[in-house]
Amino acid sequence: MYRFTDYYQNEVTLSFDDHPFSRSPKHVWVICCYNNKWLLTKHKERGLEFPGGKVEENETAKEAAVREVKEETGGTVESIRYVAQYVVDGKGGTIIKNVYFAEIGELVKQETFYETEGPVQLARIPVNVRQNMQYSFIMKDDVLNHCMAFIGKECQEDK
Repeated sequence: MYRFTDYYQNEVTLSFDDHPFSRSPKHVWVICCYNNKWLLTKHKERGLEFPGGKVEENETAKEAAVREVKEETGGTVESIRYVAQYVVDGKGGTIIKNVYFAEIGELVKQETFYETEGPVQLARIPVNVRQNMQYSFIMKDDVLNHCMAFIGKECQEDK
């Protein structure tokens, strides 16, 4: 279990155990790989980030993860697996979020990508994400670092 503060100095607890904080979290974040590159989306206000969002009524977290990837990138999830769960104790309340790793089978052009500008592919995530204003605050804490280390080289040609 890891404890740290996020970009806004909220307390974060991250665990790679199986759903340690909630069996039915209300938020998801999906680290995506497509054609040996990382697949992100460009949020219209926050910047570059992996897709994610809220779990809707009558939807599981995993179903929400697949839907969010489709809505925000046009990506069709080929395989998806649970990676971690984290809790943020913020000024506005507590948020519990599942992190998934998804392999994307194809990208489909869409008329809308909802609150994002659509897919962005990167060969690697830069080491200076925390200082890079192009990236969302969601990418600027240790959740990203720990999850990327856990996932390893699953999205690179030289696996």
